[in-house]
Amino acid sequence: MVVGVVVGRTHSPAPPSPAPQTACTVASTAPGGSYSITPTQAQNAAIIAAVALRMGLPDHAVTVALATSLQESQLLNLPYGDQDSLGLFQQRPSQGWGTSTQVMDPNYAASAFYDHLAQLSGWQTMPVTEAAQLVQHSATPDAYATWETEARSLARALTGEVPTGLTCHLNGFSGSAPPSSALLQAAVTEMGSQLIGAPVSTKTGWQVASWAVAHADNYHLNSVSFGAWRWTVASGTWDSISGSGAGTAQNTVVVT
Repeated sequence: MVVGVVVGRTHSPAPPSPAPQTACTVASTAPGGSYSITPTQAQNAAIIAAVALRMGLPDHAVTVALATSLQESQLLNLPYGDQDSLGLFQQRPSQGWGTSTQVMDPNYAASAFYDHLAQLSGWQTMPVTEAAQLVQHSATPDAYATWETEARSLARALTGEVPTGLTCHLNGFSGSAPPSSALLQAAVTEMGSQLIGAPVSTKTGWQVASWAVAHADNYHLNSVSFGAWRWTVASGTWDSISGSGAGTAQNTVVVT
């Protein structure tokens, strides 16, 4: 199926209280089932996955990057670290990763990580922890393996391999609403302008939909629809679209 991508937003009130505890859920087939992360972690993870899409990298790259960030920062854009380490990947400006401002930009940091990863011969078939270590040169080279299962589940949800793989319950929105153009700008910066208004695969459509849900808290989004499914901030779940609205978003990702 071919889909188009429509990104927009409206200013609407936050969901009424009481609401479920704020958290995002990642679907997993691993023992223990699904697990939870914060909306901030979800957004950072979605940026990491989006940058790989923009750069044309396979999903294995996303798993490696997510496992690395989970180990280094717990998917948080930390303004501190060991020596001069900063950001999602704890990259060090003194080691040539960029300026402190650059490595604190998740989009830049993910791009820099993938640039280094892509220079490794045979990284596509390397174990996650080996590829991560060759990029990071960590003092604990085997630590990345601890996060492989979680990273793989998150990567599958955020690359569209698993439809409806990420959901977020938001108990109200945090901060003030960004301008209407901010979401579109973020989509172009993180995923690339080639997706906006262009036909993409169903898998990519689900990646865009998951990306939008992961960004819902920051951009005050009320709903994301794709195919026969819709996520709403009111429900915090992906629900089947039925009735008169069924199929209206069959070929598009619609964000409001």
